[in-house]
Amino acid sequence: ETPALVPVATQAVVKTLTSEEARAAKCQILIANTFHLRLKPGEKIIKSSGGLHKFMNWQRPLMTDSGGFQVFSLGFGHDLGVGKVLGFFPGPSFAKASEGKRNIVIDKNAQPKEIKITSQGMHFKSPITGEKLFIGPKESIKIQEDLGADIIFAFDECTPPFSTFDYVKKAVKRTHDWARICVDSKKSRQVLFGIVQGSKFQELRSESAKYINSLGFDGFGIGGDLGETKKDMAKILSWIIPDLDEKKPRHMLGIGRLDDMENIVKSGIDLFDCTVPTHYARRGIAFVNSGLPAESTELAEKARKLDLNKLMFLKDKKPLDSKCSCFVCQNYKRNYITHLLKAKEITAMRLLTFHNLYFFNTFVETLRQKIKNNQI
Repeated sequence: ETPALVPVATQAVVKTLTSEEARAAKCQILIANTFHLRLKPGEKIIKSSGGLHKFMNWQRPLMTDSGGFQVFSLGFGHDLGVGKVLGFFPGPSFAKASEGKRNIVIDKNAQPKEIKITSQGMHFKSPITGEKLFIGPKESIKIQEDLGADIIFAFDECTPPFSTFDYVKKAVKRTHDWARICVDSKKSRQVLFGIVQGSKFQELRSESAKYINSLGFDGFGIGGDLGETKKDMAKILSWIIPDLDEKKPRHMLGIGRLDDMENIVKSGIDLFDCTVPTHYARRGIAFVNSGLPAESTELAEKARKLDLNKLMFLKDKKPLDSKCSCFVCQNYKRNYITHLLKAKEITAMRLLTFHNLYFFNTFVETLRQKIKNNQI
């Protein structure tokens, strides 16, 4: 059912949970990471095990990304100290993350230090072994076919947030060329999504949406820099969505904060992947129903977070969330989870990860119900 959150299973696992637990947390679909699975254990191992579904014992739908963003992270992302926080996750964290970097310019002929980007693909070194590797559109499709997910993505170039118009134009041309090669290279019956790029430039976003839509993809991904604020993100989506076939699913790559969800669904997004519920859980943060009115979406999100690392919770005998029906809230108290965190027990991360995913998926259920009730 859509709209739906797509939790991240980078290494063919939702960190700290079994596949059975991910199902119990209401996860309908997961996204695994092509780049990391290529490095270890390797797509051949997974293919010989019957594909990702059998390898990880997951019978529900699966996605794999193209690997393009991870290669970007080794390149400009590494060089500039930027990634999903800066420019890819709009919000108040942008200003802090961009301190001292506003004067950086990625011009038309720029190349990252550790990778080489060509019209054929990207040359880079394995971060594990140092081995020289290459991945291009054909290679990405072949790896994803061997992995065997239900939905796969075309290989694209994810541009850094400081890129000039000329650099992004060049990168969009590469992304479009690679998209066409991906369509021609795919031999399997897997569903293939094309990715719209173009950074914060309306002309390039619109051009990319129209071109990717023309190639006959089964669905679409929206990636890259989405501006510095939530208003920027909404504006960029308004440039893209009208040019995409409304009968095909649209996936927002790397966006899925609670206070983003309703707005991006209203914009026409069906699917969105995000590490927020699992990332925060491993740092001792639980999302809860605050029940409090908030003056802004930022305050609303802050009000929904509990930092269980704080000692005051050792005296708190309430469940994480009295309104939540997950097994964690039905069986464990805040003081116990705080104790586990202080004792550095892995079970704390497991309990918080399960709860956060259940909470996020339940929140998305309410959005689906609002659509049925014509409230969105």
